[in-house]
Amino acid sequence: MNKKALFALAIGGFGIGMTEFVIMGILPDVAKALSITIPEAGHFIAIYALGVVVGAPLLSSLGSKWPSHKMLLGLMLWFTVFNTLSAFAESYTSLLIFRFLSGLPHGAFFGIGAVVAGKLATPGKEPQAMAIMFAGLTVANVVGVPLGTYFGHHFSWNVAFMMVGVVGVLAMLTVYLWMPKLKPASTVSIKQDFKIFKRIELWILILLTTVGTGGFFAWYSYIAPLITDVTKYPEYMIGYAMILAGLGMVAGNFLGAKLTEKLSPMRAVITSLGLMATVLIINALVAANPVMVLILTFTIGAISFSVVTPLQMAIINASKGSEMLGSSMNQSAFNMGNASGAFLAGLPIAMGYSVVSSSYVGAILAGTGALIAVGIVISRRQKRKLNISKE
Repeated sequence: MNKKALFALAIGGFGIGMTEFVIMGILPDVAKALSITIPEAGHFIAIYALGVVVGAPLLSSLGSKWPSHKMLLGLMLWFTVFNTLSAFAESYTSLLIFRFLSGLPHGAFFGIGAVVAGKLATPGKEPQAMAIMFAGLTVANVVGVPLGTYFGHHFSWNVAFMMVGVVGVLAMLTVYLWMPKLKPASTVSIKQDFKIFKRIELWILILLTTVGTGGFFAWYSYIAPLITDVTKYPEYMIGYAMILAGLGMVAGNFLGAKLTEKLSPMRAVITSLGLMATVLIINALVAANPVMVLILTFTIGAISFSVVTPLQMAIINASKGSEMLGSSMNQSAFNMGNASGAFLAGLPIAMGYSVVSSSYVGAILAGTGALIAVGIVISRRQKRKLNISKE
């Protein structure tokens, strides 16, 4: 296993995780500096996610014709340039444009990186290799996001994006120095690549990722009011709770790799999403308990991110011939889960229900994702039986 190359991917993942989530912590500061409302500043979160959804299939399909090491370097260059420019934005419109452009390489980097990580791994250790790459994203929630939020709040919001730019430069250097020379992932035409979208199971897996991971974001999007309004902790505890969730994500990321090795990817997905639904219901029931809510914050983070690697493996397996394109679509689905989970969980709160309802919405989404995964397993089993009977 080429650990240096995987570490380079992890640094890129760290930068991407930092830019995606640090905006949430400095949103009031950005709004004040640009003389806009906080809901208007929230558009910077949504436009980044839109950039991920648009850029993932487009750049991955184009990038599959390039040597993978050069494409990863190019994506990190793009990422670094537009995140650094974000730090110098002076208006709502300019920052909106830069945030969209910053989001474009996100899905392609993780999509191409996941396939490359699998190739760099020793046989049978592909899930562990992918987990090392995704570790950068999870560690960003423990280290990068709190640091970026602190400096962005106490000095200037621009500093947070400058820090992301520095990480981007470091990622470029490590990819250039440590990534081995790789061949293009695909030699077929872009039109041929896009034929994978005729596969019904691929669309079902994209739906599964959107719905299932939406369960996590339904809870995570409203963790702040849950901690202060329901558990009655002081505001400073929100930061500690988010660090606890981040530590859980780090642990869960590697737990998911182990699960995938022990079980099949789809059985690992069923296990993770089933457990996610269970702990979210428990969280809703004991949210007023100050000790239990912190224990569950770590636990939910761990269980939720244990689904990342098995989902990535499942979608790569279902995209034979165009693995990078399929892999990147999982990142688009993850971001759609981010947006839809937050939106759906906000509906009962807007209707006057307690913020605890967000955990119930998350449980429903995770449980639905588990049921979709069960349906995929049953469908595959029936197809195998049908093929055997034909023989």
